[in-house]
Amino acid sequence: MVPLRKKEFQPGHGYSKEDWDAVDSLELTDDELRNAKPFAKVFPELAASIARGRGPQKAPTKVAVSIRLSQDVLAFYKAQGEKWQSRIDADLRKIIARKR
Repeated sequence: MVPLRKKEFQPGHGYSKEDWDAVDSLELTDDELRNAKPFAKVFPELAASIARGRGPQKAPTKVAVSIRLSQDVLAFYKAQGEKWQSRIDADLRKIIARKR
């Protein structure tokens, strides 16, 4: 049997060093990897429900665009938390309404 070894933390994968340290797991051996089964085969119902997802919007109300914003404008909206794109949209709607 191959001795187990701890994996080393590598930054930039969506988790912090604290997250990494909170999990106590060892790297899988070659035998364990060879015998591993796909998630969808072990949990077919759960895999199917995940794959279904939300589905397409019935009536899309927004369009994806690429827009260049000043760094300070972007920082201002992002500092207010999630849904910053929706707040920009709402502010632009207010401007349009005033001009009508």
